[in-house]
Amino acid sequence: MVAGLAATALAVVGFLAYQASASAPAGTLGKARSPSAAPTVPSVEQKPKDPLALPARTSTGTRVVYALGERRVWLVTGKKRVSRTFQVMPSTVHPKPGSYAVTSRSGQVSGSDGAAIEHVVRFASVDKVTIGFSAAVNGSMSAPDPEKRTGGVRMLRSDGDSMWRFATIGTKVVVVP
Repeated sequence: MVAGLAATALAVVGFLAYQASASAPAGTLGKARSPSAAPTVPSVEQKPKDPLALPARTSTGTRVVYALGERRVWLVTGKKRVSRTFQVMPSTVHPKPGSYAVTSRSGQVSGSDGAAIEHVVRFASVDKVTIGFSAAVNGSMSAPDPEKRTGGVRMLRSDGDSMWRFATIGTKVVVVP
């Protein structure tokens, strides 16, 4: 009886080995695969992330989305349509991620760094520093002096024009990391 069980077991193992060898790709039998080698699986093409795409989970409705890490702003209509996106130069003082609203606007003033600025759209305050979007009249988007506490998020004048038309008092501003 033991001999019969052993013979049956050997027959099953032999059959399974045959099936495995029959399904292995040609030229791979007897070759050891390194532990880091990925199994052969048909690849699914992944679309590269669009660097201009609106970040996920940025609320709904008409809003300005400001991504601190990307140094980018999106103007979004209520139908989730991005009407414009552009690069900005952050200030030295940053708002915490969250939802804000435009609280005040000014056509042309002097910035906290002393530069003449236009189309100022203010939305937050951090430790007595007012945070807002603006464009330097001279078109500069240079980095702010890291020794000064400034709240102006600078943009090109053409982007400032778009922001001015889009972000009226009460417009939602969503800040993401």
